[in-house]
Amino acid sequence: MRVRRLKKVPAHLEITAFINLIVVLVPFLLSTAVFTRLSVIDLALPAQSSDAIAKLDADKPLKLEVVIRHNALQVQDRHGGSLTPIGDSIPNVATGPDTKALAVLVQAIKAKFPQHDDATVLAETNTSYETLVRVMDVVRGGHQAQNGKAVHVDYFPNISIGDAPIVNQTAAVPGGPVALAAPRKP
Repeated sequence: MRVRRLKKVPAHLEITAFINLIVVLVPFLLSTAVFTRLSVIDLALPAQSSDAIAKLDADKPLKLEVVIRHNALQVQDRHGGSLTPIGDSIPNVATGPDTKALAVLVQAIKAKFPQHDDATVLAETNTSYETLVRVMDVVRGGHQAQNGKAVHVDYFPNISIGDAPIVNQTAAVPGGPVALAAPRKP
């Protein structure tokens, strides 16, 4: 009798299904991946003095701060105090803060400090997003007339944002004045 021997054929690795799976999974995983960008916000809180723009020394570094309050805008320098020429602040109008007065003031500050590009916008916790963006846009830049054309000019393009410092209010109470801190919402 004849003995049949089996032919030994090398085994093939079937990877077609695996490649198909990878072709489908890679774009799906890349499209659902969350890409985050971390950044650091450097903030400086305002000083407690009151001077005008003309009294600022052009040699000292400017730390421009725009504080958005519920009833007004305060423009100040960390080293020199308040820069708002009309009283203590720029009042809010019916539609929000007076951005035209802010634009004039920021333009005057930039004329005195042309080398500075940094500003800080500090907002109270109840400030609307639209108000914050409008103030940031005014501080960042504006339009000026040059040779009969309106040209966009950058004032302070590097903007940091943060929380406005809480204002202490003095109340008349029997027994003397008491400092009350404004409540913060959680």
